[in-house]
Amino acid sequence: MKSFNYIARDSLGARKQGSKQAATSNDVLNWLREQSLTPVSVTEIAQSVKQNRQTSHKKHIKSADLAALCWQLTTMVEGGIPITTAIDTLAGDVENLQLRQIMQQVVEKMEKGETFSGSLAQFPKIFNQLSCAMILAGETGGNLAESLRRLAEYFDNRDELTRKVKGAMAYPIFVVVFIVVIVIFMMTFIVPRFRGIFDQFGGDLPAFTKLFMGFYDMLRFNLAYIIAGVIAMVVFASAMLKTPKGHYLFCKIALGFPLLGKVVSQAFIAIFCRTMATLLASGVSVLEVLDILSTMTNNDIIKSSILQTKERVVGGVNVSLGLAASGFFPNMVVKMVQVGEESGSMSKVLDRTADYYERKVDSLITTIMGLLEPIMIVTVGAIVLVVVLALYLPIFSMSDI
Repeated sequence: MKSFNYIARDSLGARKQGSKQAATSNDVLNWLREQSLTPVSVTEIAQSVKQNRQTSHKKHIKSADLAALCWQLTTMVEGGIPITTAIDTLAGDVENLQLRQIMQQVVEKMEKGETFSGSLAQFPKIFNQLSCAMILAGETGGNLAESLRRLAEYFDNRDELTRKVKGAMAYPIFVVVFIVVIVIFMMTFIVPRFRGIFDQFGGDLPAFTKLFMGFYDMLRFNLAYIIAGVIAMVVFASAMLKTPKGHYLFCKIALGFPLLGKVVSQAFIAIFCRTMATLLASGVSVLEVLDILSTMTNNDIIKSSILQTKERVVGGVNVSLGLAASGFFPNMVVKMVQVGEESGSMSKVLDRTADYYERKVDSLITTIMGLLEPIMIVTVGAIVLVVVLALYLPIFSMSDI
């Protein structure tokens, strides 16, 4: 497909211009005539310009991009603009090249008679089942603007929560890498110099220094084996992750990890409640909601809990009892869902529950950050203290003599 810039005039003589993807310029001319426009000029966009734009703007589509698109569509649809016209208008202003191309293809499919939700469903890597289900519910119920607004809020909330969780995970990784770098620096540049000094002095070294130098020699002479062992462990772990039992074991370890496991589980519970509230408010059925939620996690334990809940709901059990029997969801979530079922306000109750768990995630992340800072200082200080004592004890002994 090539891209063409066109200039045309409508029946009143007003100037219209834009861009269109087509195989040839004749296809663009035919498309303009179908739109009751009189073509003035059709020119192909230069390949170099396209490459430059692709280089500068083609990047991964983020939740923030989708949220901005949904907010703009909400405003235009609420203003009475047809959805096809709204998408066509916004497609030319989207900075992300990949998203722009997808929206242009969506417009082309809708002009051929496909629905908005059906067109989006053909891009599952960008628009997941949740997005398509909400759009379909809005189209079916005649309230597309409300569905788009809820979808925009969902993308905003998900993006904010994801940033918080990634921040909580990034800090421990930074701490470990920092400590490893310090140890490597000391073992590479500092310890060898003192080792040469000790060899020149001769004599008997203190026991602590002997122990430390023995550990240093073990690392130095067995470094190749240690690296090979680490690589083997990584390869083995990667192979285990590809097996059902291995993946399940790693999922269990991830959820049971101190503090970080709580962040992961409570973050998913917040996403679970927010997503369920959004979908139910848009008119999506409970069974379809549980199907969609089961695809939103790679953790086997969480996924199994959701699928078990769905099976119990199909068997005639209430959602709250199904969640309680799964064993993953805390008692508060079960009680809140039960209240929502009894009062008929499930989406509102779940929204409040999501707010509560998002605050808990914030509190946990704050706690982790507060603990890691002193732990990092103490760990680095302990490493430096051990090295200093081991290297300077012989010097202190000689000065005493």
